Amino acid sequence: MKNKAMSAAIVAGAVATAISGLTVSTPAHAQAKEKCYGVSLKGQNDCKAGPGTTCAGTSTVDYQGNAWTLVPKGTCTTMDVPGDRHGSLTELKRDLPDA
Repeated sequence: MKNKAMSAAIVAGAVATAISGLTVSTPAHAQAKEKCYGVSLKGQNDCKAGPGTTCAGTSTVDYQGNAWTLVPKGTCTTMDVPGDRHGSLTELKRDLPDA
């Protein structure tokens, strides 16, 4: 009986260790992302690229103002793009493809 109890304790300990390893996660602030408009290169946006496009990878102009990319939360408006410009948390009317 003693061996069965010991084996059960070992198994229980192994299961507890495995479960505790699964519950460790990255801090919420490290996972937080936000949509940042006007920072992606042509064809590298995450989604939304204005009229006539479908979604990810469909922007047709570098730094297209109505196309967004997910970036770490709090970094969008400090991201520099050529021309002394920055990313935006809202859609922009700059660098749009010719209609």
